[in-house]
Amino acid sequence: MSQDVRLASKEASQMPVDESRENRIPPVDSSGRSSAHRRAVLPWIGAFLKPYRARVIAAIVFLFIGSLAWLSLGQGVRLMVDEGFLQDNSERLNEIILLVIGITALSSSAIFCRFYLMTWLGERVSADIRLKVYDHLLKLSPGFYAKLRTGEVISRFTADSTLLQSVVGSSLSMALRASVTVIGGIVMMTITSLKMTALVLLAVPMVLGPIFFFGRKVRDLSRKSQDRVGDLGAYVDETLHEIHTVQAYCHENRDRELFNERVEAVMDAAKGRIKYRSILISLVMFLSILAIALVTWVGAHDVMQGVITAGELSAFMFYAVMVAGSVATISEVIGEIQRAAGATERLIELAETPIDIPLPQHPQMLPTKVRGDLQLNQVCFAYPNTDNSSENGSDAQCDDPQDNQWVIRNLSLQIHSGERVALVGESGAGKSTLFELLQRFYPLNSGSILLDGIDIANLMPQALRQQFALVPQESVIFATSVLENVRYGRPDASEQQVIDACIAAHANEFIVDFPMGYHTYLGERGVRLSGGQKQRIAIARAILAERPILLLDEATSALDAVSEHKVKLALDTLMQGRTTLIIAHRLATVLNADRILVMQKGELVASGTHSQLMQSCELYREFASLQLLTDEP
Repeated sequence: MSQDVRLASKEASQMPVDESRENRIPPVDSSGRSSAHRRAVLPWIGAFLKPYRARVIAAIVFLFIGSLAWLSLGQGVRLMVDEGFLQDNSERLNEIILLVIGITALSSSAIFCRFYLMTWLGERVSADIRLKVYDHLLKLSPGFYAKLRTGEVISRFTADSTLLQSVVGSSLSMALRASVTVIGGIVMMTITSLKMTALVLLAVPMVLGPIFFFGRKVRDLSRKSQDRVGDLGAYVDETLHEIHTVQAYCHENRDRELFNERVEAVMDAAKGRIKYRSILISLVMFLSILAIALVTWVGAHDVMQGVITAGELSAFMFYAVMVAGSVATISEVIGEIQRAAGATERLIELAETPIDIPLPQHPQMLPTKVRGDLQLNQVCFAYPNTDNSSENGSDAQCDDPQDNQWVIRNLSLQIHSGERVALVGESGAGKSTLFELLQRFYPLNSGSILLDGIDIANLMPQALRQQFALVPQESVIFATSVLENVRYGRPDASEQQVIDACIAAHANEFIVDFPMGYHTYLGERGVRLSGGQKQRIAIARAILAERPILLLDEATSALDAVSEHKVKLALDTLMQGRTTLIIAHRLATVLNADRILVMQKGELVASGTHSQLMQSCELYREFASLQLLTDEP
């Protein structure tokens, strides 16, 4: 995926970057609000809980059993005081103690079941969300990843989804249990003493006010905090992946300073959240205990006047303490829930980012055997977010020669089945972008591209891309074995087929020297391979894929003279009967091409063989003398 982004970025020098939102997800409505703010968080999570409704119901049932059992202990307290202590009745006291133990055992069993189910649901929902988000990310084009840093995506996948898992599995359960306890406690308090309950309810607005006010503050600040953590993760990802360059240029001290700035930004964002959450918890605790103390004072006077019994006051106080404790729990948990809400908004943004490659409503089917004929008709393309980019691409115009936003401008050409075509031109001419457009990694602004006479916009992207084998200049090696790297484009290939492809690419000769041969782990980004070895693995992958069209971004550029000769022989065999487009940087490449296309600023300025162009095209002559590398040392 990262290689696709690098390829797409080769001609993206015209693409403007909004530095204030360099790693933010773009979907917004006409009012400028993110789609996540329009989308309620709880219903979104509820959709993931729906398949497990039986477990959710069971968890709720056990929650009610546990909470009601704890509430019934208040009556046990009343009986112990009124019928045990005050009556001096030891037998009755023993019976009440056994009843209390039985209720406690029931409650503990219910707590076990509830905790197990809710924790399982938290893990399952988190896993399902990761699956959904990852599945959606695979459908987004390289243009999306040119705007969003990989570290930001990783942060949302790990930190945000883990936080959500904790909330669903623990915090949400605690909040529900505490809410049931509050409601049940108030009901039991009302049964015990309507007068004192009314006094308690007068204090409820004082307690709920801070929860709603500071809870909203915590949610907003939590979102900002998670964004700063995402920035931090993106920076770590970038510097560690490019550690060779960092150390080669002795940039460690400067990177420490920049990293420290990002760490402090995380801390600054967290300070406000911590402050408001601390205020919330302390206020709720103070107001709750204050209310209980005042009501106890009133209740004590009622006992002395004979309005209620000492047992009823004890039961009421038991319920009041339970309610106060539950309110305190809610105030603590609400901060975690609001923090998770901010994290969930970030996940929703990823999951609901619009797919920027429109799918055909009625896709056409390619023939069983694709010939590989390509035709481009008046193709215009500018990278997204430029002034001239139209969302649907139907009304774009690129005739103005002074407009530098267009990467491909009015390009029309025909490439016949089995033809070898070399693309030459200075950097930014549109060569790599043309590769991207052929594989439909970006929608065209205008014009059309036909494969065997079928507009590629009418094909499903996966069906289209299965016709191309790509060998980029910077070979992509995945952190797995040689075997899995080679059969990346053809997962059902046998080990012998992989070996045959590697022999054809002259890669077998160094693979067999590895400790575990084809099962050798190559390390992240192929750190155990030389540049030439990476190139041959990538060529073996293309050979094994057996696709009708080859896209070669100067596939021999990283090879030494001996390896280059061997790989050229393999490529000559591979290209037989296949349409081949080659981005050329060497003279030998263009000499072997059937036709050379000269590109300048996204336009086709000349076409022909090497000898024809040397006579007819001054730009090509200049390019050949200055930029095409010769085989001379």
